[in-house]
Amino acid sequence: MPRSAQQLQQQQQQQQPPSMEQIRAHYGRKNQTVAFYTLSVILGTVAVAYGSVPLYKMICQTTGWGGQPVRAHGGSSDGDLSTRLVPVTSANRIKVTFNASVSDELPWKFVPQQREVRVLPGETALAFYKATNRGTKDIIGVATYSVTPAQCAPYFSKIQCFCFEEQRLNAGEEVDMPVFFYLDPDLLNDLNMKGVETVTLNYTFFKARYDNNGRFKAPVAVTL
Repeated sequence: MPRSAQQLQQQQQQQQPPSMEQIRAHYGRKNQTVAFYTLSVILGTVAVAYGSVPLYKMICQTTGWGGQPVRAHGGSSDGDLSTRLVPVTSANRIKVTFNASVSDELPWKFVPQQREVRVLPGETALAFYKATNRGTKDIIGVATYSVTPAQCAPYFSKIQCFCFEEQRLNAGEEVDMPVFFYLDPDLLNDLNMKGVETVTLNYTFFKARYDNNGRFKAPVAVTL
């Protein structure tokens, strides 16, 4: 069947290349979409950066991720905690060693008071670190911590410690800093803990920093 003149005209129009106006309109819409996407990524990154320190700290202390010891299991319930603080006498004792380091910009001496302790799973232990301000000015420091090997971090539970909190030392002052902890008995059921006989608690002290509004900025822990 022969095509009508109107059909031929429509076919010719469809085969014609787009005009410059159509091209500019197409890329204008495309660039606008890219701009909105880029702006969204930037705003999202800023939001994540703003909340990363407290979020990182909360996740690490809850899950043991990144070699971070968890806070004592059982939440705020003394009853739940007491059920875990029962030494498993049938298990082997685990050696816990202590490391300490200081940021280059902090004129402090920071050392553990004991090289190691040996504890049973479920047995509480108390260790001490000593910090000395060798500078001529009062300085506020803050400590981060980690546990190695990393698979032990979810079972290294702290009841009391000085980490992630501002510690003010006057010029020449020396203080003892306690760490009260236990190894959760659940580690005995973890195949990844088989053969682990030594656990190391690492602390690093940094000079405290503050934002433009004078609010304390907690440092992000470094995984060893």
